[in-house]
Amino acid sequence: MDLRLPGLRGPRRPRRIVSAVAAVVVLAGAGTWTAVASDDDTPAVRHTDRVMAVDGVKLDTSYFTAGTGRRPAVLLGHGFGGSKDDARQQAEKLARDGYAVLTWSARGFGKSTGKIGLNDPKGEVADVSRLIDWLAKQPQVQLDKAGDPRVGVAGASYGGAISLLAAGYDDRVDAIAPAITYWNLADALFPDGVFKKLWAGIFVNTGGGTARFEPALAAMYDRVAESGTPDSAARALLEQRSPSAVADRIKVPTLLIQGQTDSLFTLAQSDAAEKAIRANGAPVDVDWIAGGHDGGDMEGDRVQTRVRAWFDRYLKDDKAADTGPAFRVTRTGGVDSTDGAAQLRGASADSYPGLENGERSFPLTGRREEQSFANPPGASPPAVSALPGLGGGGLSQLSSLGVGVSLDFPGQYAAFASAPVTGDLRVTGSPTVTVHVKSTSDTAVLFAKVYDVSASGSQVLPSQLVTPVRVEGAKAGKDVTITLPAIDHKVEEGHRLRLVLASTDLGYASPMTPATYTVSMKGDLKVPTAPAVTTAAAPLPSWVWWLPLAGAAIALALLLTARRRTAGPAPDPALAEVPLQITDLSKKYANGDRYSVRDLSFRVEKGQVLGLLGPNGAGKTTTLRMLMGLISPDGGEIRVFGHAIRPGAPVLSRVGSFVEGAGFLPHLSGRENLELYWRATGRPAGDAHLAEALEIAGLGDALARAVRTYSQGMRQRLAIAQAMLGLPDLLILDEPTNGLDPPQIREMREVMIRYAAAGRTVIVSSHLLSEVEQSCTHLVVMDRGRLVQAGPVAEIVGSGDTLLVGTATPVEEPVVEKIAALPGVASAAPTAEGLLVRLDADGSAQRLVAELVRLDVPVQAVGPHRRLEDAFLTLIGGSA
Repeated sequence: MDLRLPGLRGPRRPRRIVSAVAAVVVLAGAGTWTAVASDDDTPAVRHTDRVMAVDGVKLDTSYFTAGTGRRPAVLLGHGFGGSKDDARQQAEKLARDGYAVLTWSARGFGKSTGKIGLNDPKGEVADVSRLIDWLAKQPQVQLDKAGDPRVGVAGASYGGAISLLAAGYDDRVDAIAPAITYWNLADALFPDGVFKKLWAGIFVNTGGGTARFEPALAAMYDRVAESGTPDSAARALLEQRSPSAVADRIKVPTLLIQGQTDSLFTLAQSDAAEKAIRANGAPVDVDWIAGGHDGGDMEGDRVQTRVRAWFDRYLKDDKAADTGPAFRVTRTGGVDSTDGAAQLRGASADSYPGLENGERSFPLTGRREEQSFANPPGASPPAVSALPGLGGGGLSQLSSLGVGVSLDFPGQYAAFASAPVTGDLRVTGSPTVTVHVKSTSDTAVLFAKVYDVSASGSQVLPSQLVTPVRVEGAKAGKDVTITLPAIDHKVEEGHRLRLVLASTDLGYASPMTPATYTVSMKGDLKVPTAPAVTTAAAPLPSWVWWLPLAGAAIALALLLTARRRTAGPAPDPALAEVPLQITDLSKKYANGDRYSVRDLSFRVEKGQVLGLLGPNGAGKTTTLRMLMGLISPDGGEIRVFGHAIRPGAPVLSRVGSFVEGAGFLPHLSGRENLELYWRATGRPAGDAHLAEALEIAGLGDALARAVRTYSQGMRQRLAIAQAMLGLPDLLILDEPTNGLDPPQIREMREVMIRYAAAGRTVIVSSHLLSEVEQSCTHLVVMDRGRLVQAGPVAEIVGSGDTLLVGTATPVEEPVVEKIAALPGVASAAPTAEGLLVRLDADGSAQRLVAELVRLDVPVQAVGPHRRLEDAFLTLIGGSA
């Protein structure tokens, strides 16, 4: 039975990518099967890993189902630089909700082979059609007809684009839910002909360098990065791989989720997608979330719930499914005083308002009617708006909280301001303005932005967004209408709107030749307000009714006791010189079935290199996230140099961290990358201690070379040097040796030891036990969220209570369990050589040998162990 909406897509067209050309082959021996248990009455999720051969490329896939019978299928794509594993949690949820879910690693990512094609129609898009072929043959998948499964596609960023492209190239796709993605990649990376150099460089670096891309893409990037100006061939190449190339073919129900804090793929991208898909007659809903590629709240749970409802409606044909409003935008309203998080509230409308709805006009004036400013030689120093790749902590969201992080250099911009705003103003969409531009050069490049300026003169740049404008023929003078970035931002009464036209911006390539620009206003600033978009009223909490009486009682109590509230626990002077003390720390995630961290306590002193060890799921990552102030504990506390840690705590400025995969601009040298990073932080150059960090990293003459020439080990050391800028007193390194060969690992070990030698402290989380044994002075071993043992490496490795028992033949599991239950034995675990046995206070080697002989264990040798791996397995009972 065909459950598609009547008249939505019309008769089937022949498939544009003919699946019969190359069948999907499941490689022999590549499949593994596991079941994910559930604590409630929902069925267990069955999970199968397969490597599929598709047109000469191997795709690593995972297939998730639960329950019995046929059900619709969902394909989940991943973001750029990720893999299928990023979608596993959402896949399991959808499987429990009655879908057959297939995830895969795109070409060049994860364990999949092939070159990165940026969603090439003949590459990645064709792969999706082959995966749909495979789904059509699965007994769990509902079919519309033979070879045609009922299927939806979802994903974020890179995976969002593939969902749009799949709908355009394969008629079997029935519904899509792309998130924070592009409609036209050329417009995203070359807006108005200006090269978005930082984001483009991060793209290439995240993909592993140009060698990992299709040759045409690699050559295009090298050409544009060197010239700083995109040419027509580069634009055509990216447009060919964009959903806009098949705009007239996307005729399926589409849920567009786009980020407000996103200088990579702006709200204009989803606006263009909405217009095109709706013109084809398909249902389209639009959701502007608080986060994006520049950080902020990604609203993961809410977004996944809405995606599931969208598929319930259009794949399961559940007409009762609540798919939400036609348009929704998340608005930030202050800060939660309990945890420092931004408070979010949704606003909605019955139809999508577009970006130019309900315009209001604001006349702008400047110090002079006509203003001149310079484009400096080499376009340096550049103004700062967004910090692409560096703002993962949510810098872009700060503007909604009244905090400005933008920087314009005197003499390099013109400014025009409005009169104070009367009444509150909510900007929803893209402001526009017409200006007259003249230049001493034939081509001028301007960067336009509108600030919200308070009565005190402080200013913020909403969502940290800026619009680049290329003006050709500027020497003769030219009127230019500028469409500013789409935002949703509240301007308080009495504030002013300030238009700034700058000659440079950190994220973009500007002309390197010096020039003088002259601009003047040719019209008012027109601001969209989208009056039909209304914010949901917050329900009156119960405290409204009892607050007056309770307030009087509390005031009296405070008056009598003279107690005052403080923003947080006072610093502990006794711990002022202690880098880290964790006391009774606990964390249980919402809807979790157990604590991720439970009653954890340990202390780290100056000069130590501490290894944080534990099997997967031990709670290491959760502990580090709480230490860095990214999440709040449910109980206990963390103190760094005596100060309690909470999100945004000032003492976090003394903490540096390295997360694997730091992004660098490949065409810049190592030194230039570090200098650019530090300059973007806005801190004084003298505070960087660049020379000291570089000496510790030991990169030598390589600092003058382009990063594209670096080995993986050199990139890792450069990333750690970046984390060391400012010489933080406490340095946190998460898997710093991943992907390195033995000589590179040895060099990384020396870097960590040198850093701690000056009295600073290093905490390293790693799975390489032999390396931890050589580089760390102390260890903390965790298992199932709890502390197992802490102390010096030598003490833990050399513990005399652990024996290595060599046996002639492997010991069977039932016998191992009997040994573990013997008097005087704390634990027993099998190894390749025999057994690792840890004795308790009453145990002895003599008694153990006697018991082993009694149990017919073929003992060949007994002696103390001397390896960290052995100690680790013994401490966690072999559960790694």
